[in-house]
Amino acid sequence: MQTALATTAATSFDIASFTATPVAWTDLVAHRSHLVRFAQRKLHDPMLAEDVVHDVFEAVLSGRALFAGRSALRSWLTGILKHKIVDLVRQRAGYDSLDDSDCTGDDGESLAHGAMAFECPQPRPDELAEQREFLAQTLARIDALPAGLRDVMHLRVLQDQPTDIVCRTLAISEDNLFVRLHRARKQLLS
Repeated sequence: MQTALATTAATSFDIASFTATPVAWTDLVAHRSHLVRFAQRKLHDPMLAEDVVHDVFEAVLSGRALFAGRSALRSWLTGILKHKIVDLVRQRAGYDSLDDSDCTGDDGESLAHGAMAFECPQPRPDELAEQREFLAQTLARIDALPAGLRDVMHLRVLQDQPTDIVCRTLAISEDNLFVRLHRARKQLLS
């Protein structure tokens, strides 16, 4: 128990005995390229990497970060940079950057409060209702066709049967099938 207290006291004494070593600008600049590359690998944005490295230099030169000499200068600067990057990521978490071009709707009007309009890949309920209504009308029109045209449309178009099977089923030639399909589609469009 006394050894643990003695070690703790010695450690706190050793930490207190370290004095801050001033860091010269030339020493910082010598490590700049390494720090920028490190930040670019983490942030994937060269301009943001430059800004974070600038923040590191500002913290060191303003005295907010004091170099005690317990590690290599590059390691110490990299540690500060890691903390700055973590702070930046936490600050930006949950926020998307919106350009001015993104703040307009489909009709060119500005969206309220910078909200973006996202298009859902699924049809809206009103579109679904229109599609169902159109399908019901089309099926009713197919059923209203004359028997020869109706059978061709049911087998070839709705059931997607191959041409040779439709021809055998209806006992017609391939040319006759295509003529009937053409006439049926023409009547549906009119």
